[in-house]
Amino acid sequence: MKITKLELFKLPPRWLFLKITTDRGIVGWGEPVIEGRSETVKAAVKEFEEYLIGKDPRRIEDIWQTLYRGGFYRGGPILMSALSGIDQALHDIKGKALGVPVYDLLGGHVRDKMKMYCWIGGDDPQGVAAGVKEKQQQGYKAVKMNGTGRLDWIDSYQKVEEIEERMSTIRETVGNSIEIGIDFHGRVHKGMLKRLIRAIEKYNPFFIEEPLLSENADSLKGIYSFTDIPIALGERLYSRWDFKPILQDGYVDIIQPDISHAGGISETRRIAAMAETYDVALAPHCPLGPIALASSLQLDFACPNALIQECSIGIHYNNGLNLQDYMLNPDVFDVQDGYINRPTAPGLGIEIDEDKVREVSKEDHSWKNPVWRNDDGSITEW
Repeated sequence: MKITKLELFKLPPRWLFLKITTDRGIVGWGEPVIEGRSETVKAAVKEFEEYLIGKDPRRIEDIWQTLYRGGFYRGGPILMSALSGIDQALHDIKGKALGVPVYDLLGGHVRDKMKMYCWIGGDDPQGVAAGVKEKQQQGYKAVKMNGTGRLDWIDSYQKVEEIEERMSTIRETVGNSIEIGIDFHGRVHKGMLKRLIRAIEKYNPFFIEEPLLSENADSLKGIYSFTDIPIALGERLYSRWDFKPILQDGYVDIIQPDISHAGGISETRRIAAMAETYDVALAPHCPLGPIALASSLQLDFACPNALIQECSIGIHYNNGLNLQDYMLNPDVFDVQDGYINRPTAPGLGIEIDEDKVREVSKEDHSWKNPVWRNDDGSITEW
């Protein structure tokens, strides 16, 4: 079997799909993208193309090593995201060629269903209660919300009161019947973190995500002994070498690699195995499209330390589009009693609506994340 063609489709709301075709007619789909930088990742995939045409797609590891180590410069969000989508598509092809789900290529499934969570808002305190109630009615037993809006390096106590209001409103609405992850989104600087944690501890968060930026993760040492809330981190780390010092320091309880940013299924599986040796759970980051979610789930079903899976169904970025809109078998992502059942179809387990992908990709779109500024005009983290 040989790779004959690569095609890229830029799609709203903020996704990039890759189709790899083989001389046997078997195709694989991947999702190589950095949100807001899709054209840049698209160019990186095109630069990798010469290493792929004519190659046997079943030699996934050799291709991964070639694309990663064949260039003098390696790693980072753009190159690793390009490699991620290629790796997903190669796994899809190999699974289809053998007639098995991708998790069977990874050693077989270790669970029959995967616990799910989705996003309910939180930049603004308004609407979080309605959001959590809606998701509960849709079958979710866990949600995640942004903990804060804009924050200065050291900000007012009013901001602390606002995050406490978010949490108290949710607990008053649903009690402890639903898990709540708090995403600080890297918006919090060290001087504010303890005060914010103290304000929300009594509401029993499921975890705190990106309490500090990944580049400041060494400062988690002083936080880890301060709270018993599990700490999650990792969406802005791109390889096992990026995760290595985080795991060695021991101040993280949950890692969140993104399968479309951290080297695809191959590398994220290695990262998950590394985490297992440090007694750390896996909860893949996934605010993206159907291929990224399908790839994440295939990994989850093969990883004993997989805790919960994020999905972007109904997320605010989607602007009326949902990830199932590009699928012919959307029911594979049905959430039942908080879980998605194990898919059994070969490859990634999803069927992409190629006609719709081709049609919608003709539309121009260019999603960019907001750029936030403080009241004094200085830049702040989004």
